[in-house]
Amino acid sequence: MLTTAPRLGPALARLLLVVAALLGTLLATAGPASAHAALTGSDPQDGAVVATAPKEVNLTFSEQVAMSDDSLRVLDPAGKRVDTGEIRDLCSNSTVRYGVALLPGLPDGTYTVAWQTVSADSHPISGAFTFSVGAPSKTAVSLPDTAVGGGLVGALYGIARYLAYAGFVVLVGGGAFVLACWPGGAAVRPVQKLVVRGWLTLTAATLALLLLRYPYTRTGELADVFDLGGLRAVLETKTGAALSSRLLLLGAAALFVAVLFGAYARRREEADHRDLTFGLALGGTVVAAGVAGTWALAEHASTGLQPGIAMPVDILHLLAVAVWLGGLATLLVALHRAPAALGRTAVERYSTLAFGAVVVLAATGIYQSWRQVGTWSALTGTRYGQLLLVKAGLVAVLLGIGWISRRWVRRLGEPAPAGDGTESGTESGSKSGTEAGTESGSAVGTDGEPVDDEPADVVDADVTEADVTEADEAAEVEAAEVDAERAEQLARQRAAVATARRKKERDADPERSGLRRSVLTEASVAVVLLAVTTVLTSTEPARTEEEAGPARTAAGAPAVPNRPVDVRLPFDTGGANGKGTVQLTLDPGRTGANALHIYVVRPDGSALDVPEVKVAFTLTAKSIGPLPVVPDRIQTGHWSASGVQLPMPGEWLMRVTVRTSDIDQTTIEKNVKIG
Repeated sequence: MLTTAPRLGPALARLLLVVAALLGTLLATAGPASAHAALTGSDPQDGAVVATAPKEVNLTFSEQVAMSDDSLRVLDPAGKRVDTGEIRDLCSNSTVRYGVALLPGLPDGTYTVAWQTVSADSHPISGAFTFSVGAPSKTAVSLPDTAVGGGLVGALYGIARYLAYAGFVVLVGGGAFVLACWPGGAAVRPVQKLVVRGWLTLTAATLALLLLRYPYTRTGELADVFDLGGLRAVLETKTGAALSSRLLLLGAAALFVAVLFGAYARRREEADHRDLTFGLALGGTVVAAGVAGTWALAEHASTGLQPGIAMPVDILHLLAVAVWLGGLATLLVALHRAPAALGRTAVERYSTLAFGAVVVLAATGIYQSWRQVGTWSALTGTRYGQLLLVKAGLVAVLLGIGWISRRWVRRLGEPAPAGDGTESGTESGSKSGTEAGTESGSAVGTDGEPVDDEPADVVDADVTEADVTEADEAAEVEAAEVDAERAEQLARQRAAVATARRKKERDADPERSGLRRSVLTEASVAVVLLAVTTVLTSTEPARTEEEAGPARTAAGAPAVPNRPVDVRLPFDTGGANGKGTVQLTLDPGRTGANALHIYVVRPDGSALDVPEVKVAFTLTAKSIGPLPVVPDRIQTGHWSASGVQLPMPGEWLMRVTVRTSDIDQTTIEKNVKIG
């Protein structure tokens, strides 16, 4: 016997509104997926001014990335590509470095380096920086405002990821609940619909992820979901292989669902039922573990520390989440749609199963947290750590609500068996109130007055045959209208009786009502928990962020200089021989002691002998300086100073004063980044 869900009171309505608000806020502030690999160095560095054009541009990352021919591009001031397009693998040991050669004979000006790639855990990363040859210049390069992995495509990809997790949880958890806790639930229609919808959701979300993958990681254009060349490129990647494998496994899952709700639901003999249960449990576990493995293969667990241990642990973690939360969803559906069929034994079995799942979840979660966070400070100092604390808090809330649910379970009684008089009494009441009313209604009119069924004996002689026909037709229409009104009234009466019967059943079982409310609250919190988990898998791990942190902040830019700072500054003092160029080299271009070499040359490149050259450094952001440097003359046009102390990293203003005669001098300046 099926029942409808109870009406939600004001408290539960407010709870659902709060849950919806939390979920909306969480998804609205999630933003594009953060990078799981970080750019930790470049050569040339961001903002550097070099005397001569480099032969190549190199990038260093915190972990392995997937590079293609278009992953690294170098553009001249006009936006024309000036690299050869051949990516060089410069990786050695734990250093992840890639480079691209530049065309020879590049003129002076500002060049833009744009890079876009995919980290080893499937998340796209991108960025851009500039360097100048000779002197900075204006550039016409226009980079997209939306980072890769963001915008509409990024939002759709995030929604598909969430739906994939939700579908997996419902599919696996619902199947486990039926097999382990409630075999009779295989024949309950609402439970069947729930599990089938979980399969459909996971399948549709996986297809969406596969189609969105190319624009998500490469172009950012939604129209490119139909690019067959892009789809072919995705299928050749690790993530593409994982998604296509998931689709194949979902075919096997469809067979599992068909047997579970077909032969298993109809099987009545104990021996055959037991054998089929064992086969379904074994096959279902293998398929579920395989589907969970598609996440472990392509995401966090496949990179970083101990991937050989992390991947099986991640599979166990996902299965435990599915058994717990998916079983909770199935229990909620059963309590709302089929409470009379759900016995105390099934609820107690789920309570035990959920406890085991929580133990596995806690053990695997602690290992994953240590692996991805690393230090206590990262729990509060990184976004990943903060999200992890939110997730832990939600799990604690779920456990508290689960404890309340267990109290209701202990007070829960077995459902009344069919035919105990309750249903028959209801049916007889229904008949006495409905059918009797229908029968008596045949003798009364719609206005409550008696209806005379006898034919009239007297007919007006003036009435013609046409009048009689017209009267008959009118009587037939009126009778049809009366019958339709009666049928509608009867339907309303039957619906009212059915609603009253359901309300009576719910009011007669307060324990189930209490359990239904607590499970509904658990499910609401679980929705938010699943959303936090989805965002967490798209966030840069705290360990990676902390390891890349010093490199990111060393010079106020994501690139770390690993070569001297070279600067060329044209000057004009206005007098005779007053035009030329000052070429400065600061080696190694970091905090601490540096060697400074200054070359003064004429416009034709020959050395220019000048009476005096002075340099001063100022760190405006920290109000440090100016720190004067008086170099020594080494030879014609060459000046040098050793032990130039720059105490802090940052954007330093370098002022160079050149005097070409007793009265002709000029001061030129340039900002340089010191690491």
